[in-house]
Amino acid sequence: MKKYAFFSTLILSFMLIAGFKYLSSTRTKQTEAPAKVPFAAMLSQKTFEEMFPQRDPFYTYASFTGAIKALSNIVIKVEKRDTYLFRITRTDRATGKSAVVRQDADWNQPWAKAKAYTQFTVDFGTFCADKSLETSKRELAAFLAQIAHETRHGRNGQYDDGLMFLHEVNTNLPYVDKNDVYPAVPEKKYYGRGPMQISYNGNYGFASDCIFGDKNKLLQNPDLITTDAVTAFKTALYFWMMPQEQKPSAHAVMAGNWKPTAADTAKGRTAGFGMTTNIINGEVECGRANQFGPADRAGFYQAFLKKLNISDPNCVCTCEKMQPYE
Repeated sequence: MKKYAFFSTLILSFMLIAGFKYLSSTRTKQTEAPAKVPFAAMLSQKTFEEMFPQRDPFYTYASFTGAIKALSNIVIKVEKRDTYLFRITRTDRATGKSAVVRQDADWNQPWAKAKAYTQFTVDFGTFCADKSLETSKRELAAFLAQIAHETRHGRNGQYDDGLMFLHEVNTNLPYVDKNDVYPAVPEKKYYGRGPMQISYNGNYGFASDCIFGDKNKLLQNPDLITTDAVTAFKTALYFWMMPQEQKPSAHAVMAGNWKPTAADTAKGRTAGFGMTTNIINGEVECGRANQFGPADRAGFYQAFLKKLNISDPNCVCTCEKMQPYE
């Protein structure tokens, strides 16, 4: 089971920097009308179960759709002064309430207010609902393909072995980094859990702020991801929707909201399913030929496109010609 090296303390401190840049300067104009269909019209329980016939009983269609419904009301506004001071506001449209869930200690200091200010917003309600039905189905196939690969058991090439693991096989490593904002709780381990194998105390804390409005929910109880299936899927949706450091979100890529910069183009980074692999595990899998991971992920994607009665004829499906982000 692969690890997310980019969730180290240093990178976590800066994980959202380029998110501000790409959303403010490279977001393309939305020309497609958002899909106006119930989620069940895109993915039925029958199709979900056909996609994951060997899944662990923990992962249910109801828990997946429940996570989508609950998070659809959540909007996260991230504000930044300079490169390291953050204020994060969480709004719940169901209650109409907004709350600041993180404000760094020096946020309102005069010297801090003199720093460059940027912001961006993540609307979880746009998951597979940002563009046309066709585009939304492609995003759905991409998301399901990635979580299938992350939790598969074996290499049978039949693309029927996803969602089999609740956590990574090796649970001996704690995945703890020094982090003043999201400190690890003594004796807790933050190894990969859930459909996207979320790792490290910093990422558990940030995800918890976004999902629950309380960083301690997952910091104090990381096993909630393996005991509550709705929470497990919420962490996967959080990872999919949130940009990190130089990287756009996987959602932005599949929804067509990301435009490669000149630097991206020079390094072979092209919009398409392969780019989501670069976002998820690029430094391990991308920029080299004949790697099992990207090919397996792409295989799941093509198999799931068929299940959803759609195709992606111009797909850049692997990242072998893309340089990973540093």
